[in-house]
Amino acid sequence: MTTSWGACDLTRHPVDPRDQLRAWDASDEYLLEHLDDVGLDGRRIVVLGDRWGALTTALASYAPVQITDSWLTRQATTENLARAGATAGDLLTTQDTPPARIDVLLVRVPKSLALLEDQLHRLAPALHARSVVIGTGMVKEIHTSTLQLFERIVGPTKTSLAKKKARLIFATPDPDLSREADPWPYRYQLPTGIGPMSGRGVTNHAGIFCADRLDIGTRFLLGHLPDTTGAARIVDLGCGNGVVGTAAALANPEAEVVFTDESYQAVASAEATYRENAEGKAEFLVGDGLAGLPAGSVDLVLNNPPFHSHQAVTDSTARRMFADARRALRPGGELWVVGNRHLGHHVSLRRIFGNCRMVAGNPKFVVLRATKR
Repeated sequence: MTTSWGACDLTRHPVDPRDQLRAWDASDEYLLEHLDDVGLDGRRIVVLGDRWGALTTALASYAPVQITDSWLTRQATTENLARAGATAGDLLTTQDTPPARIDVLLVRVPKSLALLEDQLHRLAPALHARSVVIGTGMVKEIHTSTLQLFERIVGPTKTSLAKKKARLIFATPDPDLSREADPWPYRYQLPTGIGPMSGRGVTNHAGIFCADRLDIGTRFLLGHLPDTTGAARIVDLGCGNGVVGTAAALANPEAEVVFTDESYQAVASAEATYRENAEGKAEFLVGDGLAGLPAGSVDLVLNNPPFHSHQAVTDSTARRMFADARRALRPGGELWVVGNRHLGHHVSLRRIFGNCRMVAGNPKFVVLRATKR
């Protein structure tokens, strides 16, 4: 990526040669071009939602603070900065305390409107009348509701003309703006008829998948969970709000349950959900799949894999999850997966495990089981 501050050699993390997906897009370029006319020297710069560290790396000479919900983004940023021979300011997560003062706020509009709402609420008190607030995204990512959020939480908002299908958002901070309270995290009661978690409370931080209701894929898996008797260590892989792992913990209180996700918001949600409903031995890990667990240390892995990486549709995350599960499982251990029928996860599971059986199915979803032999 070529910018006014030089060329950046950028990659995603982890690198998957089959995806051929860049670590930046036209919206990153558009924002960086606009910053040529914005004085940055001596100003506290915060970059929110940087996808793979493109903005943070390009602006490294100004020591920007990055705030992200993604562990993978932090890794990509660290690697891209190292490749550029640069260092940045603090790399914060969406769960960390934000800076007390922000002079320039650059926002890469996230896929989740709820995450944007939550983060703007958290950052708005640090803005002042002279703060510069600029959002960026592809045209398909910026909606009327996006602009309304900036208007309601930051101040008067307008947009730029589109360029290469990208658009900028300009918000003028209004110190006298009266804001409603941040509605996140959000709690609700689960429906009945879904096994051990029936009628129980769930905590959802902004940005997790289906944060305001139980998604139908997870509901289908909850109705077809395996018998966990004898399983000493169970993993909720890509745990989201932790409903599946907590159900397994309630079904087998003697088991240790590991909740893992690359989203800081998700793991915080899973821990809150578990603490409310279960007791016992549990571990909560933010990271890339099961990389932190020794090989052969797990009896059962439960997984509802994503099929998007931001706006890109890809099965690379699912494939890595399946391979990671096989490494972590002991011989005879099982991976149970729920997914849309059309995704064809059975093909990847047979390739990785050498076997796959459909446990349950309906017109939309299937629950699949693969055994490590």
